[in-house]
Amino acid sequence: MLVKGRQFPVVPVVQEIFGVHDHIKAVCRRFATAGWFAIAQELYSRQGNVAQLDNIQDVFKIVAEVPDSQVMSDLDATVAYASKTGHCDGKKWSITGFGWGGRVTWLYAEHNPKLKAGVAWYGRLVGEANAMTSKPPGDLAGSVTVPVLGLYGGKARGIGAETRGQMRAALLAAGRPSEIIVYPEADHGFHADYRPTYNEVAAKDGWLKLLAWMKKHGAA
Repeated sequence: MLVKGRQFPVVPVVQEIFGVHDHIKAVCRRFATAGWFAIAQELYSRQGNVAQLDNIQDVFKIVAEVPDSQVMSDLDATVAYASKTGHCDGKKWSITGFGWGGRVTWLYAEHNPKLKAGVAWYGRLVGEANAMTSKPPGDLAGSVTVPVLGLYGGKARGIGAETRGQMRAALLAAGRPSEIIVYPEADHGFHADYRPTYNEVAAKDGWLKLLAWMKKHGAA
């Protein structure tokens, strides 16, 4: 989409595990229509093009080769690129991401404290650190100074009530301005309208909460 004008708030949109597909592009267009400079970078193009894969196990193999350090560096480059276009407000930076990108949203909020806000859509909160992955969001809760809104489905099996509760408690104990919101009737991926788990009520409410969160914290 052609950008006209200046001083737009900037929001990197971090992909689902399936890459920068039509849904993620549609989210960027939605932000642009609302007056944002939205940008989605292919964050594991070096490892492979998952858009060409039909087998989810093949997708997992590629994603497993993507180090968090590369993702953080690439997002830094995305922010730097946007700042050089002359279209952006340097004081209004935020981030949002979906699924795989939801976890990345938490990590980048810890990595870049200059962000105004973040919104993580059903991102994974726990896991083991290794040579490729840094500490999970749950272990970083105390050091995330950027206000992050986490939006989760109550029926999601992989991110259950205990996990969400631990994250909420860690944020509260650290006095962080982040929040966790759960939609009891929604499953994982509830914002993705191409999936069977799409939940229109939760998706629409989550989007409104995103906009309000960004505005509240000076990112819009």
